[in-house]
Amino acid sequence: MVQYNFKKITVVPNGKDFVDIILSRTQRQTPTVVHKGYAISRIRQFYMRKVKYTQQNFYDKLSTIIDEFPRLDDIHPFYGDLLHVLYNKDHYKLALGQINTARNLISKVAKDYVKLLKYGDSLYRCKSLKVAALGRMCTVIKRIGPSLAYLEQIRQHMARLPSIDPNTRTILICGYPNVGKSSFINKITRADVDVQPYAFTTKSLFVGHTDYKYLRYQVIDTPGILDRPFEDRNIIEMCSITALAHLRAAVLFFLDISGSCGYSIAQQAALFHSIKSLFLNKPLMIVCNKTDLQPLDGISEEDKKLVTEMKDEAMKTVIGQGGEATDEAGVLLTMSTLTEDGVISVKNAACERLLNQRVELKMKSKKLNDCLNRFHVAMPKPRDQKERPPCIPEAVLEARAKQAEADAEKQKRKLERDLENENGGAGVYSASLRKHYLLANEEWKEDIMPEILDGHNVYDFVDPDILQRLEELEREEGLRQEEEGDDDFEMDGAELTPEEKAALAVIRKKKSLLIQQHRMKKSTAESRPTVPRKFDKDKEFTSKRMGRQLSALGLDPTLAINRARSKSRGRKRERSVDGDDIGNDTMDVDEITPSKKQRRSRSLSMSRSRSMSRPRNEFVPGRASRTNLRRKRL
Repeated sequence: MVQYNFKKITVVPNGKDFVDIILSRTQRQTPTVVHKGYAISRIRQFYMRKVKYTQQNFYDKLSTIIDEFPRLDDIHPFYGDLLHVLYNKDHYKLALGQINTARNLISKVAKDYVKLLKYGDSLYRCKSLKVAALGRMCTVIKRIGPSLAYLEQIRQHMARLPSIDPNTRTILICGYPNVGKSSFINKITRADVDVQPYAFTTKSLFVGHTDYKYLRYQVIDTPGILDRPFEDRNIIEMCSITALAHLRAAVLFFLDISGSCGYSIAQQAALFHSIKSLFLNKPLMIVCNKTDLQPLDGISEEDKKLVTEMKDEAMKTVIGQGGEATDEAGVLLTMSTLTEDGVISVKNAACERLLNQRVELKMKSKKLNDCLNRFHVAMPKPRDQKERPPCIPEAVLEARAKQAEADAEKQKRKLERDLENENGGAGVYSASLRKHYLLANEEWKEDIMPEILDGHNVYDFVDPDILQRLEELEREEGLRQEEEGDDDFEMDGAELTPEEKAALAVIRKKKSLLIQQHRMKKSTAESRPTVPRKFDKDKEFTSKRMGRQLSALGLDPTLAINRARSKSRGRKRERSVDGDDIGNDTMDVDEITPSKKQRRSRSLSMSRSRSMSRPRNEFVPGRASRTNLRRKRL
């Protein structure tokens, strides 16, 4: 089954954008550097590649436009005539023809200039030929700019067309404007068609979908049609005429018997007779709408006669399809979209008529005979005169009896919803929560229990044995606490044997040793955290204090004090006055030549350290000369 989806058509750019897209792609996808020193064959190949690539891009883009737009001769006649009504078939074909001509011209231009590039004798000549080729291609595209703009407008409008399948089950709604067609499709489908109290609110075809007997039906709402000559009808009316002419659907002709649409029944009957040729071979039904304003029995005799004539014409379609002349109930229907009276019956009748017609057509087709030839219906024959009644096991019969009893009980049992509906409905009926109480006497369920009696709260005296039970509970809790207290006991040696006592003594001794070792390890100086100086502002943590504490414990504090001093003080570097001693005291490292900046900073630090470590009256040889030399450099 062919699906028509015009929303997938690619956007058609205008002439200027078309040229910009192709040339920028050529610039990006082909080489861009060429020199005079290259061989002439390489230069020719460079520019021939650009021309061929540009021509191929133009060809692909134009081919996409031609292929994606539908061909009016190849698609369904409904869409062919609809596009002709909306866009004029001649203009449409002319625009696509110009696109095809431009594609051929561009291919011819590229072919000619590639031949000329084969004989280019210099870089300048090859470049000039390339510029001329691309220029002529762009000129061709600019000349078809109006056709491109026209096709883009058509694409935008076609993308807004509803997706109608001409071959599926379809219900078509037609009639004068403002007779209730859009209201009906909104009621039976999920479509949201605008409904207003004036004519021609619906200006195009609208589609909705509904279900009947597990089958999907397509419902089409057409714009209103006026009773006038075919040549005088506008595009909006021609959309409806096209749908009536080409779609194989059940037709619902809506008739406003109240006259509130602005047109009398005589005018609507004249429209029916003028377009009845479009109803041939289609299930036709006359739907009298707005019966809430005017019932069908209340119209005048002349109007009744007109309605009867339309019903007779609709009966001809029933007889033509092989139906009986007595099926008048499914031809003339009444409903009101405002009160929704008869809406569902109209939908069901239309779906049933359409389904029967499609089944009859399939039964008359040749495909049915091919299917029937594949089937064989076997009819069993009796082998003797003996009767063989069906044998049903007893377990199955018992199960059926139980199921029947359960169903009967379920039907007898009343739910709260049923009781609510019987006793006034929601807001009036109040469900009783006491009817499920389990009491010794059923009559006690509805008794009123007082809350206060003789100045006392009744609920405090509901259980007369409350005090006795409380005492038992407290006694039980006390026993449990005593049992838990007996669990935490210490083992004494009165009940142990001598071997067990010796083992217990060893265990306790080992446990005490482990505790002492842990405490000693925890109290050592290495495991203690170092006290920062900011917390020792009063100088309490000193080596003298440590010595006094160690002496009080009977230990020699000398080694500990020396160790603390060696860790707290850094190692001093002993320097002599001689320059040779300085060089000898330095650390042995790999021979790395220091930079000028490093030597300068080192000399400054050394001189600064010497000046601070010597008295002012001590003379240092060569110091003044080095200072003068440094000043000159600065």
